[in-house]
Amino acid sequence: MHRAAGGFGGLRINSRLLIPVPFDDPADDYTVLIGDWYTKSHKALAGILDAGRSIGNPAGILMNGSPDDAPLFAMESGKTYRYRICNVGLKLSLNFRIQNHLMKLVEMDGSHTVQNDYESLDVHVGQCFSVLVTANQEPKDYYMVASTRFTKYMLTATGIVRYAGSNVPPSTELPAGPVGWAWSLNQWRSLRWNLTASAARPNPQGSYHYGGINITRTIKLASSVGLVDGKRRFALNGVSHVETQTPLKLAEYYGIADKVFKYDSISDEPPAASAAITAAPNVLNATFRDYIEIILENPERSIQSYHLDGYSFFAVGMGHGTWTPASRKTYNLLDAVSRHTIQVYPRSWSAIMLTFDNAGMWSLRSELWERHYLGQQLYISVLSPARSLRDEYSIPDNTLLCGDVTTLPKPPPYV
Repeated sequence: MHRAAGGFGGLRINSRLLIPVPFDDPADDYTVLIGDWYTKSHKALAGILDAGRSIGNPAGILMNGSPDDAPLFAMESGKTYRYRICNVGLKLSLNFRIQNHLMKLVEMDGSHTVQNDYESLDVHVGQCFSVLVTANQEPKDYYMVASTRFTKYMLTATGIVRYAGSNVPPSTELPAGPVGWAWSLNQWRSLRWNLTASAARPNPQGSYHYGGINITRTIKLASSVGLVDGKRRFALNGVSHVETQTPLKLAEYYGIADKVFKYDSISDEPPAASAAITAAPNVLNATFRDYIEIILENPERSIQSYHLDGYSFFAVGMGHGTWTPASRKTYNLLDAVSRHTIQVYPRSWSAIMLTFDNAGMWSLRSELWERHYLGQQLYISVLSPARSLRDEYSIPDNTLLCGDVTTLPKPPPYV
């Protein structure tokens, strides 16, 4: 719960010099952290969740730690700047915009995108975008605005971008945000992978033809909410994840997984909506290097956001209602953005695809913190049968041990 008390920050990773970036170096590089804000302490919020209650609605929105009117960034006329915008909140999707300025989207979640111009961007919890902004307006102050989306109430935070030498305050008329989730879905459909740009390697992003790979497994995950022992819990496919005293990866590495948790306590299909929720460690087995399609279904009336550790995936499709195999006809199999977070709109589904080629124990979880805290997550175990350093490193000598492995001898290292 430290996130509720400001335990977050920006980690900026630049491309290596030998890899070309598909835009000129900006005059400066700014990080904009936006998110909802609760006045209760992180311990009080944890106590509310431990009692099985909701943390409710936030008290406001913050932009780089301030609710309003702080002069945050400076620009010189005629120059172009990079803004990295991240939603670091606990619960709410936000819309971000800059008064009288267009934003050219160039990157999201570590992938270079087709460079479209936007008046505003919906940024869901856990997501990050990079935009280029050119100082091409009258030299004065301008508001950046972050406001809530998909809520019956409106919360807003503002920050000031100041042109060099300006002593003219910004206009008090803030740019209006969009309305409705259909607008947001259409914006998502406009996000495209830049196929000719390089990413972590010199070869173009588009040299990986994900749309031509055969799907070996489809996993459908549906969220749900209910009571377990009289307390509110959230679940995926009917299981609400419970943390174990022995961390899952340590139990697996030391060969005592069967004493700590059970693999595949859920199936690849959601149970009936009326099924009761069970609280237990939620661990799925995935075969190393299988190409898997995951369908995230949201039968509820509020938007959701998910993150997968250890991987980027291709967000190939979204739609209203329930997913069916016919929904694949709507997939983008050419230039969907490779990313690690994805939203699921109310009573809708989102589809992602990826090759599970990174050995480890990886969390797939809700980015909405009360859902995450109360069980809406699972772990995906990906084991390389070769036990090779090519696929996974041996456990470091200084790893802290706890639970049932503290007295066990260390397993043989990978070779």
